[in-house]
Amino acid sequence: MSPRKTISPDERTPQVRAAGGVLWRSIDAELLVAVVHRPLYSDWTFPKGKLDPGETDEEAARREVLEETSFVCDLEEELPSVHYLDHKGRTKQVRYWKMIVRSGEFAVNDEVDELVWVSLTDAAALLTYEHDVDVLDAFGNLFDR
Repeated sequence: MSPRKTISPDERTPQVRAAGGVLWRSIDAELLVAVVHRPLYSDWTFPKGKLDPGETDEEAARREVLEETSFVCDLEEELPSVHYLDHKGRTKQVRYWKMIVRSGEFAVNDEVDELVWVSLTDAAALLTYEHDVDVLDAFGNLFDR
């Protein structure tokens, strides 16, 4: 396995705004989260994407998750946002929500070629970016209350 990538955050106003979610479900009392593989970047991450003009962060999170996973989801608690430099060197802010799947079935698409449902421990090992692990930790803390 290759070392986890880190991307330096930047506190300036983000040039790119995005939103997404940590999709979860429970099977036989085991908490599982969805992690997606994006072949363009050769990474494992959470589904997310850029806001369209006039779109709210919440609308973008629902739309991007649907586009990348084919799942219709409900937003639950908001998770910490992350700031980093994207692959073009632009400052990017991503807002995340805990999201419960209501319907749908994963289908390979232009952006995502694989989706796996894994435990929190396995997700932490699989995720490419450290900031995604931070979001995962915050997600897990919601269940420790």
